[in-house]
Formats: sequence, structure tokens, C-alpha cells
Amino acid sequence: MVNIDDPDFDAQALRVIKAVADEGSITGAAVALGYSQPAISQQLKRLEQRLEVPIVERVGRSVRLTEAGRILARHAPAVTTALDAAAGEIAELRGLRSGRVRLVGFPSASPTIVPRLLAELETSHAGVSVTYIEAEPPEAVDAVRDDRADVALTFSYPGDRDDPHGSSARGLSVRTVGSDELLAVLPQGHPAARRARVDVASLSTERWIAGCPRCRGHLLQLCARAGFGPAIAFETDNAVAVEGLVAQGIGVATLPRMAVASFPLLPGVVTRPLPAAESRTIHVVTAHGADRVPAVRVALEAIARLVEDQGTGAEDN
Repeated sequence: MVNIDDPDFDAQALRVIKAVADEGSITGAAVALGYSQPAISQQLKRLEQRLEVPIVERVGRSVRLTEAGRILARHAPAVTTALDAAAGEIAELRGLRSGRVRLVGFPSASPTIVPRLLAELETSHAGVSVTYIEAEPPEAVDAVRDDRADVALTFSYPGDRDDPHGSSARGLSVRTVGSDELLAVLPQGHPAARRARVDVASLSTERWIAGCPRCRGHLLQLCARAGFGPAIAFETDNAVAVEGLVAQGIGVATLPRMAVASFPLLPGVVTRPLPAAESRTIHVVTAHGADRVPAVRVALEAIARLVEDQGTGAEDN
């Protein structure tokens, strides 16, 4: 029977196997983990000797995991998260002097939530290092599942048919941390701008500017609930371009408040909130038990505060 207490069967060995699975090669795993290729090969060789089964096999000039390797790769995220949690609790006893959080978040969080998060953690927990990658919610959820991220900052829209927090997030922890108003983006002087909140049905005869494919899908659902199909004249996932087109009277659009807050509102543009029921929901996604890791926990707490602050500090122009 394999002695899993042996130092050769540890979290690092599992991370190596997972990296080989993710990158598809020993060289790729070495680059991803910051080791030399011979060091990765040696770790795999030692593990194979201890387990007495092959972990990788040659296929032409490349390698792939054997069945035993695939089993270890499948269990690696849960095991390494649990071990990180244990190590984190010990670190907490030492005053949280060190820790690491791998964060992935959606684009409009990058200029709003993320910089404030990094600044807050730098001030209050200087020993916690944070890395950040930008990704849309489906890819962010995948990053947590594949152990490429500890925390995913994501969003979902009401009635979203492609909500990545459904079956694709099964087995992960998904928590709601706030909401982000959806705004109607209108040219200055538009009749709807006189209202405190805009009813989407009142814009049924307008030309529309749609966003990214996922945002376009939400716009179609939003308008369908209001009883019409939008006449989409232009599509761009660049929020500045959306405002530029609206300012010239080319059409109307919707943007989340975070996206509008990312840069000064362009001249000739006004925004008005849509009904509260149309707001998008902001989530954090982690592996189960990841919040037991002190560095992850303080990051989650800070994100929740910052998302709430982002919503309460909003004003329309």
C-alpha cells in the first residue's frame, strides 16, 4: 500500500501532475510552475517510483498522463486546496505575514474593484500577494475549477440562459456579494432621460448598440421580456465606443454601472437606471473550503465591501 505521508507524495507533486495535464507537456508544466524541465521530470520519476505505476507516457515526441496520472490530476485541486487551507490556518497563527491569492475577474471590474482591492490588501495585509487575470465569467469559473485561480469575480444577468453559475459551477462555492445596476445609455436630450428610471419598452423603436456576444444575448432577452425585438445596428464590446456612438445619436444602449464608472462619461451622453430587477448580480466563485485559507478569506471580505461601496456611491448624469 502506498504511504501517502511520504514526502514524495505531496501537494507539489500533485501540482506538477495538474500542470502537465493543463499544459500538455513537461516543458509547458515547467514554464507554468517556474521550474526547469529536468526538475519536473525528476519529480515525476520519483513519484512513479513511490507509486510503482507510470504517471506519464510517451506519444511520439510528446507526453500524456496515464490513467493513474489522470486520477491524480482529477483529485489535485481538492487536495491542494485543503492543504493550502491547513497551511493558511497555520499562517494565520503567525499573524498572516504571508499568503497568495490568484484572482480572476470580469473586464469592468478591472478598473473599478480590482485596483482598490490591491491597494487595500497592500495597506492592511502587506504579506498577501495577489495576482490578477481578466476573463469573462465562463472562463473565470473554469479557472477556479482547473486550479488556475483561487477566486473568480463574476456576474450573471436575470434569466441568463448561459449563466456560468449553474451546472458548469457544480462542485464549487458560488456566493453573491452584491449587484450592479444596468443603465440605459442615451443621447443628451432624449425624452427617456427625463425619467428617474427607464422602461425598456419605451425604447422599442430605437436603434440599438449591442456589446460582446454574451451581452448581446442578454440584450435580446431583456427586450424580449419588454415585448419587442431590438433593431441592433452596431456591435462593439468597447464601452467607450458604445458611448461615442450614443453621443452621435447613432443609437441607444445598455451598460452596467461598473462599465460606465470605468472612465469619465463622454459629452453628449446621459445614463439612467433600468428597473432594479434588471441589475446584474455579482458573485465570487471559489473551491469549497477555500475561504478557510486566511489570504483568500481577507480577499473575499474586501471584495464584498468594495462591491457594496461601488453600488452605494453611484450617481447618474
